[in-house]
Amino acid sequence: MCLRLLFLSTLSFYLFSTDILYVTRSARISSAVEVNISFQENHVVMSNGIIEMTLTNPEGHLTGIQYNGIENLLEVLNDETNRGYWDVVWSPPESSGTKGTSCEVILETEDRVELSFSRTWDSSLEGKLVPLKIDKRYIMLRGSSGFYTYAIYEHLEEWPSFNLDNTRVAFKLRKDKFHYMANSDDRRKDMPLPDDRLPGRGEELAYPEAVLLVNPVESEFKGEVDDKYQYAIELKDLRVHGWICMDPPVGFWQITPSNEFRVGGPIKSELNSHVGPTTLAVFASTHYGGSDLVIKFGESEPWKKVFGPIFIYLNTVTDDEDPQTLWDDAKSQMSNEVQSWPYDFVESDDFQTTHQRGSVSGRLLVQDWFVNDEDYMPASGAYVGLAPPGDVGSWQRECKKYQFWTEADEEGYFSIPNILTDEYNLYAWVPGFIGDYRNSTIINITSGANIDMGDLVYEPPRDGPTLWEIGFPDRSAAEFYIPDPDPKYANSFLLKDPNRFRQYGLWDRYSKLYPGDDLVYTVGESDHTEDFFFAHVLRKTNNDTYEKTTWTIKFSLPNVNESEKYTLRVALASAHQSDLQVRVNDLNEVPLFLTGKIGGDNAIARHGIHGLYWLLNIEIPGIYLYSNGENSIYLTQVNNQSRFQGVMYDYIRLEAPHTSVININS
Repeated sequence: MCLRLLFLSTLSFYLFSTDILYVTRSARISSAVEVNISFQENHVVMSNGIIEMTLTNPEGHLTGIQYNGIENLLEVLNDETNRGYWDVVWSPPESSGTKGTSCEVILETEDRVELSFSRTWDSSLEGKLVPLKIDKRYIMLRGSSGFYTYAIYEHLEEWPSFNLDNTRVAFKLRKDKFHYMANSDDRRKDMPLPDDRLPGRGEELAYPEAVLLVNPVESEFKGEVDDKYQYAIELKDLRVHGWICMDPPVGFWQITPSNEFRVGGPIKSELNSHVGPTTLAVFASTHYGGSDLVIKFGESEPWKKVFGPIFIYLNTVTDDEDPQTLWDDAKSQMSNEVQSWPYDFVESDDFQTTHQRGSVSGRLLVQDWFVNDEDYMPASGAYVGLAPPGDVGSWQRECKKYQFWTEADEEGYFSIPNILTDEYNLYAWVPGFIGDYRNSTIINITSGANIDMGDLVYEPPRDGPTLWEIGFPDRSAAEFYIPDPDPKYANSFLLKDPNRFRQYGLWDRYSKLYPGDDLVYTVGESDHTEDFFFAHVLRKTNNDTYEKTTWTIKFSLPNVNESEKYTLRVALASAHQSDLQVRVNDLNEVPLFLTGKIGGDNAIARHGIHGLYWLLNIEIPGIYLYSNGENSIYLTQVNNQSRFQGVMYDYIRLEAPHTSVININS
């Protein structure tokens, strides 16, 4: 049964992927040991003298990882299909919302082994398995304290349409060993057991992911809320995360050296590690984006994409050293992996190496006459990226191909290396300025290309001088008022900035602060950090229903030109099933502007501070406004079917008419 050839079998719903481990500082195993493969009846074992990993043959589920005297780091109580696996969530295109597998040795030398576990769809599997060819790969290197995993997904032109909602790699670690989790420097701690989430020990809250620990095994966790969304991280920061076993000291880390294969751009939030103990590498999902980030394939649509490689890194220290220093070592290893990208040891022709790729550089400037009417300003800290050709801001929702992002320096200079050959537009957005930049030139990246774009100028939306503004345009609601949580749900490690917004149940704090009358913000008197709630949500009533809410912005204008139009800019950091209506000076009139039902990023429920970005540009005829008197802009959140419907504002600005420019300059 177990030959180094192709074998057909049934591929389960799980499509496991193995991450990779690099040489750990204390492996204490000679790197002279060759990489070895051995075939058993239903398994394949890969070993390099530092780690040993066991995979099912031919499905490719990771069932065991042996390291540092621990026979198996993965949860032995779980079924073999539920320890380490690639996972695909999909559906036929009309719905809202798993035949044959082969194992092949791609490369086997004393220094490196690459294994392939693949499955090709055919018509007999229609409606049963996702219509993709999926080739899962595992790589082990000599002297490496870890392993790499990646996958190649392909949809052929003659295959049926479908929707791909989520794809990821998951690792389920032993709950009797791994109790300390690290997601970032300010979010690492001892964690409760998965048993603490079960009925009797845990109380399910507003949704299944959120559980109040009422009778945990370890009393120290009593009163905490466990919710995997409290550990979400923006992709630009999602490079390394994982778990530590204290006895013996062992770290299990998932390292992602590049985000080129992920969707949603640099600040999309994504899951990583959470109670289980579970470690994830999510490549595509609707989290913090909603249905806009479902990958939709039509009839006769060919597609191929490489997800990964990612690296699973294992490390250890001596018994007299602090196991928590394993986190610092993992961060150091992450830096090494980033510097090594793109890897030169991947055997697939679909993964391009450094010399096959190209680069783009340039400088981004901003021209906003109201901020600086004398010269261009450098786009300091701008996020600049290449994504498939599209409209302004389309990169946010593009999810089939690759994207390459960087952050400009203080002078606006940027450089994007290691870009895959293809055609792109250059996109950007600049903290401190509203809107999106898109360069209309189609950039054709060829092997070895080094394209200098020169000076590029972004002219953000602007019709007239700023009359007043609320907030700071950075696509986040973090600068607004974030309340203290209900003491019943407070997690002490999230009480301080920058994590205050991650507390459970903050959406209902609005009803406590404004039990009868809604928020009123007076320009020139109110302080947005204290008087502007971070999310425009609904009010909870005494009978546990939710009613619409209207926020009021009050302001005075010394002189109103009734024959001209004023412009209200409303930048949204998030929207979830929201219908936002805008009225001016008469709450009983027909709305001057309404969004209709928009958004589905669910960031309010998932402890996010932003989801997808929206920019609303609203013209206000001067005849609607009062001179030398108090004006009111009413923002009404109409949809009220659930507590999570609403928006987060990024920034609001009222501009004078364009004729004011002439008056100022004359």
